[in-house]
Amino acid sequence: MRRRVPGRVAAALAATAVLALTASGCVTVHGELEVVPTATKDEAARALKDFTEAYNKADKAYDPALDAGRVTGALGAINQAGLKARSITSPGGNPDHRPLELTDVRYAIPKKAGWPRWFVADTDSNRDADQGADDTRWVLVFVRNGPDQLWEVAYLQILPAGGVPRFKADQDGWAQPAEPDSAALAVAPKNLSEEYSTYLQTGKPAHFAAGPHTSMWRDERANVAKRPGLATQYVDQPLDTGDYAPLGLTTEDGGALVFFATRFYDRQVAAKGYRPKVNPDVRALMTGEVRSTLTKEWVSSQAVLVKPAGAQSDQVTVVSRLQGVTSATGS
Repeated sequence: MRRRVPGRVAAALAATAVLALTASGCVTVHGELEVVPTATKDEAARALKDFTEAYNKADKAYDPALDAGRVTGALGAINQAGLKARSITSPGGNPDHRPLELTDVRYAIPKKAGWPRWFVADTDSNRDADQGADDTRWVLVFVRNGPDQLWEVAYLQILPAGGVPRFKADQDGWAQPAEPDSAALAVAPKNLSEEYSTYLQTGKPAHFAAGPHTSMWRDERANVAKRPGLATQYVDQPLDTGDYAPLGLTTEDGGALVFFATRFYDRQVAAKGYRPKVNPDVRALMTGEVRSTLTKEWVSSQAVLVKPAGAQSDQVTVVSRLQGVTSATGS
């Protein structure tokens, strides 16, 4: 989905003026070079309300069309494929539907120029415990590419309560975006998708900190690949353009919390006389017939903490990962 951000009233009234030259000689198209908050707090609250309502309708009916206009990017791919699968496996809708509620909302709205405009909503959901290790926060990244588009959620990550870092803000409370090519960070956000994909394949670059989404996930893959009677191969690819572009906010320590996406495939090939098992949700997304091979395509989104450039350590810590099968092929 393409997204747009509403211009200010003055920009709308000036729509007949195609180009305006700034004093420095730069060209401004409808105020796109002006650094402004990406949304008002009222706009952000409305966007969250609209997303939650659409999400609940889609989840209750298992109908991807009901929230297709409110999700995009990595979350959109995962959400829409999941709803499509369940619309086939449970055509009567979701018998266990419980409306999602997002409360105790903290908005981090950056000031920036141009598109896309985006903001982060750090929320408490009713899908967790309210204390202890199972207390979590739903962190949603809303994006919009221009004035005629809806706000849509491109990234959703679930972090431990207290695990959302403090974001750097100016005197008016507006957050500071982490630029894609930022030299102020140990790793530029634009490089994270490709580097993470390479790391999962080779173990390098080594600056990804050990944990469940890095070293432990590589170990898990290696163990799966060794199962008798079934050979499994993984192929990882970067996913970092358009609605899948990385988005990040600068944290108070000079680092950043960055959201980015990847795509990966797992290919299972069974020995003679065996056949890969296919669960109903995967089968609903599958083309072809599984005789000896099953290939699943996944979209994965990550939230990472990146150190500031010049820090004693350049470790990138993956704090959350959300993934889902988006298609499958049998042969």
